[in-house]
Amino acid sequence: MSELLLSVTTGEMTSFMEAAADVLEVAVEAGATALGGVAGGLRRPYLWLRRGAVRLIFERRYGVRTSDVVSLEEFGLANDERVYYSAANWQTLRRTLPREDVGENDVFVDLGSGMGRMVLEAAWRYPFRKVIGVELSAQLSEIARQNVAGTRLRLRCKDVELVQSDVLDYEIPEDVTVVFLNNPFRGETFAAVMRKLIATVDRNPRRVTVIYFNPTEDEFLTSTGRFRHLRTVTRGRKSPQDGPFGSIRIYTITERAGA
Repeated sequence: MSELLLSVTTGEMTSFMEAAADVLEVAVEAGATALGGVAGGLRRPYLWLRRGAVRLIFERRYGVRTSDVVSLEEFGLANDERVYYSAANWQTLRRTLPREDVGENDVFVDLGSGMGRMVLEAAWRYPFRKVIGVELSAQLSEIARQNVAGTRLRLRCKDVELVQSDVLDYEIPEDVTVVFLNNPFRGETFAAVMRKLIATVDRNPRRVTVIYFNPTEDEFLTSTGRFRHLRTVTRGRKSPQDGPFGSIRIYTITERAGA
C-alpha cells in the first residue's frame, strides 16, 4: 500500500481531490433535490454537509485555514458599507474562469481577499503573471500570508502579493486583467472602487474580467454603462428569495463612449 501511495504524483492527487469534491457535491445536491419536494427543510443541512465536505478535502489536504466567518467588529473595522468576511467556495474560479482564458501576462486581484482562499486558487490553478490580494484587516491579511507561505499546494504563479490596505487607498495596478469580489463592500465604497477600476482601463485600454460573487451592487455596475454582463453562474437550486446571494456574475469593462 505504501508503494502505491508513493507512486501517486502531486498532479494525480490534485485531480483525485477535485474529482472527490465534485462527486460529493453532486451526490449531496442530488439528495437535497430528491428531498426537496418531500422534506424541503432538510435541504439546508444537506448543503451545509456539501460545503463542509469540500472544505475538509481541500483545507486538510493543502494545509490552509480559510473557512472562518468573521465580523469586522472583531477588529474594530465595522462600517455600514463593509461586509463580514466569509470565503467564497473552493473552485469558484474553476466554474467562472476557463483556464484557457488566462495567459502568462494576466494579473489577478481579489479586492477583499480575507484569508486568501481565492488568491490561493488563482495562483494554484492558473498561469497568472501575478496574483494580488487586498485586505482591510491586518489580522486576516496575516492569516493569508501564513496560508500562502505554508500551503502544500504547488502554486503555478510564483509572484503572489498580499496587501493590507483600505481599498479606497489602494491604487489598482493598470495591468490588472481579472478582478474578483465576494461582496466585500457596498454603497459608495463599492462605487468609488469601481470608478477607480474604470479609470485604469481608460488610461491603459485592455480587457478586464470582473467576477462578482453575491453581486449586491449589480444595479450600480449596470448604471455606469461600462460593465457588460457576460453570464451568471449559480450553484445548486437557487430560489428567488435568495436574491443575488449564491450567484456569480461575470462582466467585462467596455470602452468609454467615443474613445
